[in-house]
Amino acid sequence: MAPSAGSEAERRRRRPPRVAAFTMVCDEADMLPRWLAYYGDQLGVENLVVLDDNSSDGSTDGLRCTVHRLAKEAKRSWSASRRDLMNTLSADLLRRYDVVIFTDVDEFLIPDPGRYDGLVDYLASSSQHEVIAPLALNILHNPDVESPLEPDRPVLAQRRFVKFSPRMCKPLIKRVPVAWKGGGFHGIAAPFAIDRALLMAHLKYYDVDALRTVARRRHLQYQDGKGHRSSAWAFGPDDLISRLRTWVATPAAHEVPEFDPQEPDVDSVIVSDPTTGMYHTTGTQLTDMEMHPLRRLPDRFTPFL
Repeated sequence: MAPSAGSEAERRRRRPPRVAAFTMVCDEADMLPRWLAYYGDQLGVENLVVLDDNSSDGSTDGLRCTVHRLAKEAKRSWSASRRDLMNTLSADLLRRYDVVIFTDVDEFLIPDPGRYDGLVDYLASSSQHEVIAPLALNILHNPDVESPLEPDRPVLAQRRFVKFSPRMCKPLIKRVPVAWKGGGFHGIAAPFAIDRALLMAHLKYYDVDALRTVARRRHLQYQDGKGHRSSAWAFGPDDLISRLRTWVATPAAHEVPEFDPQEPDVDSVIVSDPTTGMYHTTGTQLTDMEMHPLRRLPDRFTPFL
């Protein structure tokens, strides 16, 4: 007897989704190996795509994943060209995959390990959502109480201070070819919700020495016309490191409460613009860091990065 339509639909739901992830980099010799290791372990390195925006440090040479090297000069503004390229690539990937993930190279999506066995299991269990945004946390280095990074230990076991960042709760996962809009991928042409069961660990501020290097490079790129005027790219390394120290300042580090995914108020984070059809997160990342309380990352997340 031929299988019923219902049983066929059930089999499709049980089948692990085919997932692709991609990022765009320029001279990311420190962070790109972390991105490749994490998403390669979660999704398979053959399902990763790196867009190389003219790296000169050799970090994109000889990679096992797909690498596309971009032309040196964009025909439009850098931000608009970048967004259009990502929309075109994601639409093409969705002809071959069930789910597409875009992240910056320092953004890591970690499903709650108390509920899911990694990204593929999470995505198989959330198939009803066409666009998904994570609950975003900035991982913060407190150099007064945290030692320099040990390369053989998980990063999140060494950097435990976090702050919730509403602006960074970006619609990074999609199952349908709707277009990202605006700068920085904070908006998209479809409704989306923030899933508290999916954390995004943002590593921009995870290490003072790494921040100094990245901030110097991105500030130079900002002066060359890249990045948004309201982004942290507009600030030099000394300014950002000074801000970081104020964000993690606390009388006694052991008194910092553990982060609870149920704590943040996310109801007003996403707004819509009826004139453009865009749904986007509100605020700015630097303001978020001033407003939200310092927390500790729960132990269950520390082995994954």
